[in-house]
Amino acid sequence: MDRMLGFEPSGVGSIPAGPAKENMKDKFIKLYMDWAKRTAQLSHACRLQVGAVIVKDDSVISYGYNGMPAGWDNNCEDKVWDSGAGGWLDPEEIEAKYPYEGWHEGAQRNVRYGLKTKPEVLHAESNAIAKLAKSNDSGLGADIFITHAPCIECAKLIYQSGISSVYYGENYRDDSGIEFLKKSGVKIEQLDA
Repeated sequence: MDRMLGFEPSGVGSIPAGPAKENMKDKFIKLYMDWAKRTAQLSHACRLQVGAVIVKDDSVISYGYNGMPAGWDNNCEDKVWDSGAGGWLDPEEIEAKYPYEGWHEGAQRNVRYGLKTKPEVLHAESNAIAKLAKSNDSGLGADIFITHAPCIECAKLIYQSGISSVYYGENYRDDSGIEFLKKSGVKIEQLDA
């Protein structure tokens, strides 16, 4: 219980995260990961769709996907226009940085652009944990299945909510979230994407 309140009497990671889940059958691990992938498809994000499913006692108790806060429009990214100042970039670099093309009102022509995620976008894990917080269920000893490895901020939420195991598919751009969870005693397993 101390862990749920945020207290670590003997230091970080000294309290066991919960019962071991080594006995979960592979077919159920695949089922819950498939559920996370299907949940990701609910996202309106263009750059990356991420899904998360929280499971406890063989039941899904929460799910989430990345997106804007409730009541906001569903546009998760802003367009970043190519100013044309990158004349030193070769065509592949320009296409990688600005993979889309569309009408720019100011330029009165088609211009290449990229997408940048808005800072208001909530990650799939934080949405799932927020939904869990509104329910009568607890994350203590639960498993979370995520299509992508968690960032450091989501990893902290996962740990503080008492989730004991993280199953994920794709790597994130940095592994600080995974490293934090390992140091905190949370079981980590990367599944085939």
